Amino acid sequence: MEYTVPLWLQLSYTLFVLVLIPVYWKKYGPANFLWFSDITLFSIGIALWTGSKLLVSMMAVGVLALEVAWNIDYFGRLVTGKQLVGLSEYMFDKEKSLFLRGLSLFHVFLPAVVVWLLIVWGYDTDAVYWQLALTWLVLPVTYFLTDPQENINWVFGPGSKPQKAIPKGLYLLCVMLIWATAVILPSHFLLRWIFN
Repeated sequence: MEYTVPLWLQLSYTLFVLVLIPVYWKKYGPANFLWFSDITLFSIGIALWTGSKLLVSMMAVGVLALEVAWNIDYFGRLVTGKQLVGLSEYMFDKEKSLFLRGLSLFHVFLPAVVVWLLIVWGYDTDAVYWQLALTWLVLPVTYFLTDPQENINWVFGPGSKPQKAIPKGLYLLCVMLIWATAVILPSHFLLRWIFN
């Protein structure tokens, strides 16, 4: 028997996304939606309504590890008062409104929803190929269509600033390979082992 997502979750998730989109569009511009975490947020919203195990699995294999790292960074800073790796540094920027920072708390519930859906639907092993293709499409698009100062998906440098040590094109190629070998493939093997 196939598991049906509760209507309250579908509606509340969709409402949250419908609030976030115009706020982020106005504050950060449409390029901000190229962040893999935003792509995951929208994709999981679609999966909640369509029941797409493949879509959930793609987002899990591509982004779940980084979402978990974001949470460790965020809650670590809340508990210790010290920055661990800086993924959630903007959440502690007093210059940003509480409302904007509150919207970014989707990073807290997003991995929980992804893991829960993996538990009830399982992991689709074909996701690794689809996510690799999506990642290798999004990274060059991000590189060519966004401002280097925004450094979306770190296509211009590690952290918040563009790098200058190696040629930009070579750095982009390195980022594409790192996503494949350090994020997607290890996540695939781990998720396949846990959920299948």
